Amino acid sequence: MSKKTAKSPAIDIGIGAGERKKIAQGLSALLADSYTLYLMTHNFHWNVTGPDFNSLHLMFMGQYTEQWNALDLIAERIRALGHPAPGTYKEFVKLASIEEVEGAPKATDMIRHLVSAQEATARTARKLFPLVNAANDQPTADLLTQRLEVHEKTAWMLRSLLEE
Repeated sequence: MSKKTAKSPAIDIGIGAGERKKIAQGLSALLADSYTLYLMTHNFHWNVTGPDFNSLHLMFMGQYTEQWNALDLIAERIRALGHPAPGTYKEFVKLASIEEVEGAPKATDMIRHLVSAQEATARTARKLFPLVNAANDQPTADLLTQRLEVHEKTAWMLRSLLEE
């Protein structure tokens, strides 16, 4: 008795297989940066100290919660394009442009690290636009636009905390 394996129907959404693969690879890098940023922000939320503890603790919670929700949107877009989403620390470290921060830096250094990580994530998202636009992939373009808005605004707000 042989088992038949059901083959998934071919994806026919108006974006070629090669374009979908390249977009999924770019989104995988964005997912890796986003996850690394999420972890960094959550770590800082847990470990922030000093006179601004309460406001930073709450701000970081809002940021990591938003970031957590975005992870699913990015991963689901990769899946909709017909590719597996990376989901391990090993894959994220390999794909991310953001360096992990070990330990618990001082609050001001946490803010500096987060500005840098927010901006790096924005750059990763922005790099995808030429490919996404050429493929006429509006859902991914919309996702990237939304992510850019969040990362640029968050970076600005964090930078404002560093001004004298």
